[in-house]
Amino acid sequence: MAYSILDSCVGCENCKTVCPSQAVTGEKKQLHTIDGIACIECGACGRICPARAVEDSFGLVARKVPKKNWEKPFFNLDTCMSCGICLDSCPAGALSANMQRVGNRHVFPYLPDEAVCMGCGFCADDCPVAAIAMAPRSGQPLPQEA
Repeated sequence: MAYSILDSCVGCENCKTVCPSQAVTGEKKQLHTIDGIACIECGACGRICPARAVEDSFGLVARKVPKKNWEKPFFNLDTCMSCGICLDSCPAGALSANMQRVGNRHVFPYLPDEAVCMGCGFCADDCPVAAIAMAPRSGQPLPQEA
């Protein structure tokens, strides 16, 4: 099931701008809609909506979260097996893999630009070894990130 936009939509176009699958359509200052087939259920539209006009697939109204508080991935490089699944899972293309550890020939994932990440958590959900944790950035890396 996809997200949907409620009649309380003010047409600000924030949801349209942040949607990685271009599932949101509509004109400025008019009710927008979400194409249920194109929607990937990342939730970015709900986190950015100032009018609380986005409903998730369970019928719950999403709440706005300031972008600075959106969760970002933290990588446990001791657990990571360099499979690249997280790179393929990211609908925003926010992850890269070229951070190498000294003495290790593996290439590990990292987030080069936090602004590109929309905090969907698909990378963490798809990681086969649970090497990714989602959390808001506090300016300091979590202990498992090296």
